[in-house]
Amino acid sequence: MERTGGEPNLLEYEKEGDQFIFCDFVKESPKERRSLCYDKQAWKARKKFKPADNAIDVAARMGVELMDESNYRKLQSITPVDTKTSSWLRTPEKIRKLGGAIFGDFRYGHVFIYHNGADSYYASRGFRGVVRV
Repeated sequence: MERTGGEPNLLEYEKEGDQFIFCDFVKESPKERRSLCYDKQAWKARKKFKPADNAIDVAARMGVELMDESNYRKLQSITPVDTKTSSWLRTPEKIRKLGGAIFGDFRYGHVFIYHNGADSYYASRGFRGVVRV
């Protein structure tokens, strides 16, 4: 995670699965992981101005997974992140099948979870990695 601008730290110990969950605590979505659409399907569907890659595949190559909404909210309760950026979040299959994907950020003292077309990408949107040990 560090090679792409992340700052991994312990988010929680999950007693149920006897796992430590580490994630990116970096203040803004890591610079080296921005301007990506959500997944390969979205990347292939995009006809014009394709991004260089997609968040799901980049995460897989790094050996991490995208943070889900629950862990994102937990991270935000520890320290506000994504005050100027946003991060793709692992999207429920029901939403993804309809062409969407979710992302989060922190504005106005509040955690927001939004939706967008999975094929969208922005210079300020990246993703946060999660590793379970």
